[in-house]
Amino acid sequence: MPATASPAALLTALFVVLLLGALLCWLAVRARTAPSAAAPTAERDVLRRRVADLEAGAGRQRELEAVLSPVAATLGRVEEQVRVLERDRVEQYGRLAEQLTAVREGSEALRAETAQLAGALRSPSARGAWGEVQLRRVVEHAGMLERVDFSEQSTGTNRDGRVVRPDLVVHLPGGKQVVVDAKAPLAAFLEASEADGERRRGRRAAHARALRAHVDSLAAKEYWTACELSPEFVVCFVPGEAFLAAACEADPALLEHAMGRRVVLATPTTLLALLRTVALTWQQEAVAGSARELFDVGRELYDRLGTLGGHTAALGRTLHRAVEDYNRLVGTLERRVLVSARRIRDLDVADADLPAPEPLEDAVRPLAAPELLEDAGEGEARLRRA
Repeated sequence: MPATASPAALLTALFVVLLLGALLCWLAVRARTAPSAAAPTAERDVLRRRVADLEAGAGRQRELEAVLSPVAATLGRVEEQVRVLERDRVEQYGRLAEQLTAVREGSEALRAETAQLAGALRSPSARGAWGEVQLRRVVEHAGMLERVDFSEQSTGTNRDGRVVRPDLVVHLPGGKQVVVDAKAPLAAFLEASEADGERRRGRRAAHARALRAHVDSLAAKEYWTACELSPEFVVCFVPGEAFLAAACEADPALLEHAMGRRVVLATPTTLLALLRTVALTWQQEAVAGSARELFDVGRELYDRLGTLGGHTAALGRTLHRAVEDYNRLVGTLERRVLVSARRIRDLDVADADLPAPEPLEDAVRPLAAPELLEDAGEGEARLRRA
């Protein structure tokens, strides 16, 4: 039969069992709580890394803002300028729209007036009157005066005995004259301005033929034979640059044909240049006349200066003789009269002394100018003859 265990052994065994149980319990608890304790540590590390990342990002943000702040200021100024430009653009577009409206209205008014003028110029008499008015305006703009520098509708007879009546006769220095005619044909040109395409070219060709026929008609009248000292040509006034340009475009030989027929085709520009040349010639003629008159007056003045020299020399000699006569009078007075007068004073008949006149010592200034001395003798002779 086994021996019974002692109490001490039992207590020791019990303590060991309890210690093992406590160890097992701690190990179980440790194993159970270890994952929950590691989680805060991991989260703390994550948060620390995020804070570091945020601080690094904030630093980069500040650096980026420092770099981009001038760009932002420049963009602000650009935005302001763009806003001002946009405002100015709107205003300019508004003014441009107003100008375009005014131009359109002016074009419509011009088109209407052109249509009215074209309708009025369909009449030959109206075209002739309009050409004469245009010619009169050009002549007046050149500074010429009617009945002085030019004459209108003057009548003359050419060498064939035909009576001709030019629209304008321009007077040149020396009695010369230039004849100007203002009746250029315009009917075909007005019809061409209203036509299109091939019909327009046809009407312009008709306009050139009409102008060529008018040149031949003017050449046949020989206006220059009806005017004295007139150059052997006549000026055909075309009242618009477009009229002559259209005719020359359709007929390039028109100008040569006209010059060969002694007819000068002149638009307002060329006629104005011609008339300004005539006005300049008149001015030079007036200057030459004034110079001749000044020369005559100068010669007359020079002759009269000689006569004045003669008068002056005669007057000087007269004054010299008067001084000599006065000095002789003073000498006679002192030697003959005052001696007796002083004896009266010595006899106590008179108390005051008689003043004694002084002789004149100043001499007459002689003439020194050669112009006066040259004709002094002739002037004196004229005085003696007078």
